[in-house]
Order: sequence, then C-alpha cells, then structure tokens
Amino acid sequence: MTNFFFNIRPENRPIVISSLFILVILLIGTGYTLSVQGTAPLLSPNYLLQQLQTGSFLGIVAAGMMMVILLGHIDLSVPWTLTASAMMAASVGGDMALPTGLAVGLMVGLVNGFGVAYLRIPSMIFTLGVDSVLRGLMVAHTGGFAPQDQATPLMRFLAADDILGIPVAIFVWASVSICIAGILARTSFGRSIYATGNREGAAYLSGIRTRRIIVGAFMISGLCAAVAGVLLAGYSAKAYQGMGMPYLLPAIAAVVLGGTRILGGQGRYTGTLVGVVLIVLLNSVLSIMQMPEAGRQIIYGAVIISMLLAYGRSAKIRS
Repeated sequence: MTNFFFNIRPENRPIVISSLFILVILLIGTGYTLSVQGTAPLLSPNYLLQQLQTGSFLGIVAAGMMMVILLGHIDLSVPWTLTASAMMAASVGGDMALPTGLAVGLMVGLVNGFGVAYLRIPSMIFTLGVDSVLRGLMVAHTGGFAPQDQATPLMRFLAADDILGIPVAIFVWASVSICIAGILARTSFGRSIYATGNREGAAYLSGIRTRRIIVGAFMISGLCAAVAGVLLAGYSAKAYQGMGMPYLLPAIAAVVLGGTRILGGQGRYTGTLVGVVLIVLLNSVLSIMQMPEAGRQIIYGAVIISMLLAYGRSAKIRS
C-alpha cells in the first residue's frame, strides 16, 4: 500500500486519500446500517463477499476502461459491447459460447481502435457511434423481442457458483486484475500506454508505434466488457437487452476515483480497485436508501465532473 501511495503523482494524492477516506466511511456506515436493520452483521464476510461478487462485473469493465483512459481516450461502446457479447454467447450456446462472446468483444475493440488510431476520429464520437450500431444489430438479431436463449452451465458456474465459499466471479475478477496490473507494470506495452497518454506526439517520435498501442488498448477494453457480459449473463441465467447500460458511468467513475488522470498518462491499477469497491459500496448505500436509478446516475455524473475539475485545476497549477 505504501508503494502504491508513493507511485502516485503528488498532485493526485489528495484525490486518492479522499477516495480511501470515503471508502472507510462507507464500510462503517453500510455495516452499521445493515446491523441495525438486522439484515446482516456488521461488516460480515457473507455481506462483503456478496458485494464483491456483484462488483466483479463492474471491476472487470473498469479494468478495460482504465487502459483506454490512460491514453486520454474514452470507450462509450462498453454498454452494448457487453450486451452483444452476452447475447451472442447465450445464442450460440454449448462449447462455443465463451469463445463467441469474447470474439465479439475483441472485434468491437479492434473496430474502435482502428477508428480512433488510424481514421483519427475522436474516441467519444466514434465509440458512441459503434455503441449505436451494436444496439441496432442486437435489436435486429432478436426481432425486437426479449431473447429466449439461456446461459450455458459454464457461464452460470463462472458467475453464480462458489469454491470453498468464495464466489467464482471473484476469482475471475482477480485473474483479470493480475493480467491488467502485470501488463501496465511489467511490459513494454504498458509503459508505451503511459508514454502515449502523456504525450502521443513525443511517444511517436521516440519510436513507439502509438497507433498499435491505441488499437491494443481498445481491444483489451472490448475484451473486458465481453468477459463482464458473459459473467453477467451467467449470473442472470440469460442475456437481455440493455444489460450493459448501468455499467458505463460507474466504470468511468471508479477509474477516476482511483486516481487515474482522465486526460491520460497517470494512474495505477490498485487505485482502480479501490475505486470499484468504493462505487460498489456507494451503490449498496443508495440501494438501502431506496435511491432511484435517476439519482444514482446524477451522483456518478457529479463524481466524474468533480474529478475533471480537480485534474483541470492541477494541470493549470503545474503549467
């Protein structure tokens, strides 16, 4: 934890400290509220495991989103990439369900990366367009009706079963986390992501193939969205339209709350993990308060705007 703190830029440390402080308050407040209501003991292992299980879907989406945000870009196609991957996996079924769902995510990421890196279209516009195309394709695929396909036994095992009392979904999230953290900290690809996010022109002149880096990051984002979609379909026992919509703003908020600079170039994956846990607990508190979905979206949006203002101020101070 100490190494994580000192690896963060000094101007970003107050943001991360604030996130950790809020996390502790939410842990204590949520546990106390549940104990008073008699629904769960204070910070019981069962409650925490349940929250981590449902939070694993968001954590995997946020892992991929972080790769793109580190470049100074954004991936707004995540909702329907997740949905399309889940629906196609459930539709194909059998042994090819998982490969099909993951292939959908990789293909969407490849298209996004090509549009941003080679066609030089702003990522916000291009990925939003891809999201709309995916939505239309899935509506056409189902004929406008709710899909009748069911999740495969493997999908249900990965999302809903447990091993030694620990949900398998948490193990999947841990595996994804190890891969992302290893890529960012131990590979030339990860170092190139930071360099490209800091200053793409300078990275290109130093010999980094920035276009390939951008394409690779978007493919990882698409793959992570696909993994989350397959798991969510297994957890729900089926895929359904719009299942990815609740994950876009929370994923972005989790990344920026974890200290990743939304303009690119700075951030550690450990911070994203903290941000995900913070968002999951915040969502739990809002559920206990019976906060409507509209109110939750307002809170997530306010978090993102606040972080944008904070990073913008720090940039002005440095200049």
